Amino acid sequence: MKLLLTGLSHKTAPVHLREKLAISETLLPRALQELQKLGAAEAVVLSTCNRVEFAVSTSDEVDPGPVLDRFLVEWQIPRTAFEGHLYRFESREAIQHIFRVAASLDSMVVGEPQILGQMKAAYAAAKTEGSVGGMLETVLTRAFGAAKRVRTETGIGHMAVSVSYAAVELARRIFGSLNGQKVLIIGSGKMGELAAKHLRRSGANKIFVTNRTYARAEEMARLFDGKAIDYAAFPAMLHEIDIVIASSGAPHFILTREAMQKVIAQRRNKPMFLIDIAVPRNIDPAVNEIDGVFLYDVDDLAGVVNANLKEREKQAEQAEAIVAEEVELMMARLRIEGVTPTIVSLQAQLEEIRAGEVARALRRVQGLTPEQAQQIETLLQNTTRSIVNKIAHGPISELRRNATEPEGDHAIEVIRKVFHLHQ
Repeated sequence: MKLLLTGLSHKTAPVHLREKLAISETLLPRALQELQKLGAAEAVVLSTCNRVEFAVSTSDEVDPGPVLDRFLVEWQIPRTAFEGHLYRFESREAIQHIFRVAASLDSMVVGEPQILGQMKAAYAAAKTEGSVGGMLETVLTRAFGAAKRVRTETGIGHMAVSVSYAAVELARRIFGSLNGQKVLIIGSGKMGELAAKHLRRSGANKIFVTNRTYARAEEMARLFDGKAIDYAAFPAMLHEIDIVIASSGAPHFILTREAMQKVIAQRRNKPMFLIDIAVPRNIDPAVNEIDGVFLYDVDDLAGVVNANLKEREKQAEQAEAIVAEEVELMMARLRIEGVTPTIVSLQAQLEEIRAGEVARALRRVQGLTPEQAQQIETLLQNTTRSIVNKIAHGPISELRRNATEPEGDHAIEVIRKVFHLHQ
């Protein structure tokens, strides 16, 4: 079997080109069917906002390159528009690319978990259409296993690499569990909204929103199943709030050191986490001097993100080593599968010779009772099978051993010639 992968990603093409090549969910079944009609034994299409890739396997007699070229023509995709943007990987390179993508080593944000789910969805769609069921399926399932190893054995996905999610990670450090924590969003900034979404997913299920425009506060509150608060009323309820996300457009501090000292006293020094994502800042930096108050602004969060990115780079090195190991195991498996027809052919040839010689010997034996003839035949069958197995053991062991060696092709070809095998 031959394997080929072609496509483009955020690394090789701008979004307007990725959009042109994208295959929608509704068109995906037709694309898979078309690839099979054009000669692909197996086909999988991965189409996300950051990459569009087509992977096909074909029989040894079919060149997969023209299959994909004809597909692009049939799909009315102007190939000239993608010159210099499409990449093409064959055999081992294709397998390595699939494994790296699954492990999120080729993602825009290394370590992000979404791509693995997207690949599994692409595989499920191909399975539904009957376009996987051989080598490509084996490669994909092993890639998923490699990605799981990377997640389990490295910390590549454990560190927050967005400002909004970094805020959530810091909140977890302060409170431990976020279940039941009360959150107040001041203003309608996008980063504040994202941070609130992350906090909601992490268990903070009591969310209040305030904004100078009350209608906007109501609109945002609906996003979180929260409650809108009148802007003039929010200072009076601050002592009930555990996490404040400030992202308003106010040109001055809306939370001062003096005001927060009163709030923390009302809370009896119960910890309070303030996230100031506004520029200019909404919260007086002096607030951070108050015991029990933890204040982080955009620069603080960016520092956390940058530190996490550096740590992810270190973890990525370990992840690359795991992927390389898994690719080697995959290649060894495929090489062993590649010599299986040769082994079957050798066994069939030796069995044909053995059976023929047994039949010839039995024809020469005359004047035996049925019981004696049966005993003779049983003896011949068992003895010759034992001899054949011993003869076959050496070359079969060598075929399997050399299949796992990078330079084993020559030895395999010699064994094929010695026994006049076509496979």
